[in-house]
Amino acid sequence: MIQEKKTGAARTQPAVTDEFWTDERVQSFLEMQPPEGMPTDYNVLLKAYRGMLPDTFERFINYFIDAGRDINVRLEDGSTFLDHVSRHRKSVEYARLLEEAGATRSRPA
Repeated sequence: MIQEKKTGAARTQPAVTDEFWTDERVQSFLEMQPPEGMPTDYNVLLKAYRGMLPDTFERFINYFIDAGRDINVRLEDGSTFLDHVSRHRKSVEYARLLEEAGATRSRPA
């Protein structure tokens, strides 16, 4: 059974914004396996982006690069992860962090 996404007061789990992430927890995202048809590095970046605040994401990106992962991984349509992040209004900080790490867009913005 599919349920609609709860918003506002209907949420049963409060948002956590002041949580400290250990290095081990941040690095554990590097081990996530993708669904079929999605490149591993893209999936790892996507999960980290969705689950981390910018300061934690910045730490993650350093581990990602140090592990030799591809910051410019592309989907079948040729789009990069930076293309995806750049489409979101509240993602300016994430996009900046990706660009500083060497990420590029598939086409100029």
